[in-house]
Amino acid sequence: MSASPATPDPATRPVRARSSEPTTTSAAAIARRPRRMPSVTTTARRVTLAGLNAYYSDNHAVKGIDLEFAPNEVTAIIGPSGCGKSTMVRCINRMHEEIPGARATGSVRLDEQDVYAPSVDVVSVRRTVGMVFQKPNPFPTMSIHDNVAAGLRLTGTRGAKLRDRVEQSLHAAGLWEEVKDRLDAPGIGLSGGQQQRLCIARTLAVEPEVILMDEPCSALDPIATLRIEELIEELKQRYTIVVVTHNMQQAARVADRTAFMLAGELVEVDSTEKIFTTPSDSRTEEYVTGKFG
Repeated sequence: MSASPATPDPATRPVRARSSEPTTTSAAAIARRPRRMPSVTTTARRVTLAGLNAYYSDNHAVKGIDLEFAPNEVTAIIGPSGCGKSTMVRCINRMHEEIPGARATGSVRLDEQDVYAPSVDVVSVRRTVGMVFQKPNPFPTMSIHDNVAAGLRLTGTRGAKLRDRVEQSLHAAGLWEEVKDRLDAPGIGLSGGQQQRLCIARTLAVEPEVILMDEPCSALDPIATLRIEELIEELKQRYTIVVVTHNMQQAARVADRTAFMLAGELVEVDSTEKIFTTPSDSRTEEYVTGKFG
């Protein structure tokens, strides 16, 4: 799917309505399995990084990254701890700059719109590019319903429309049937896997077009991890999805393409099958086969 020749600024772009344990099979074997293609897709946003650099004061954490994330695909970002994976992803929705002393240079484009352009509303960027964090972070004083509704209320959504969007988002996150009879219960009272799906529902409620996931399953048990992975497969029919993960088998299961980073640099990016079976760079092969990292 190619990008539109002219895409509105995300600050003014109209909102579109959105209507068992993991196996221990090797990552390479999983990558060779036929993938279930989505039956219906909708237009998501193409994300393009060009010459992206990120700094923490004098520490050059991300070094000249050129990388593209295609619509309606899952891209996994892999690499050892401290290689810049999370930093790079946080640059996409401008969360990196919230850290004191942090800055970024280069270009991050949603279709044709540079999210770092002076005229762009950062809040609108973060609605368009949603983020799911490593540790589930439901608002502790809010109910399940109000956790999902929080972002909607900030945009002025009220009444029946708000209730409908909360229900739609919980359905989309695969959580509705589990919580529909206790929406007033505290969100913090859910299990870890349910809390992570609640946070995904909260992200979906404000109708993003790109979803960033930073180690979304690292704090979850195997069954909850499987449910999140199934959900990622479903969500790519509507969104562009980027997943940071240390789990090679997870990358092989969920990703259409995989990018390998090392010491702040992009070593290579290719189809997930190729990365896990015949990578072009020897450093990639050493990492995915467990020789380091």
